[in-house]
Amino acid sequence: MYTATISSKFQISVPKKIRDVLHIKPGQQFIFIVKGDCLELVPKRDIHDLKGIMIGANTKNIRDRGERI
Repeated sequence: MYTATISSKFQISVPKKIRDVLHIKPGQQFIFIVKGDCLELVPKRDIHDLKGIMIGANTKNIRDRGERI
């Protein structure tokens, strides 16, 4: 477990080991998601990062809206 302290300017540094594991780069943007009293940081992705994400997906037996209950 790693800890960090929020500065007087409300900034926080991500520990190096976490940056290395998650491949966080300077200038990278994150989305803040509040879940109860927890804060989740999710890397903001560009639409181009999603290219090829569905390669090999099985598209058989996909229901359309008319078949839903």
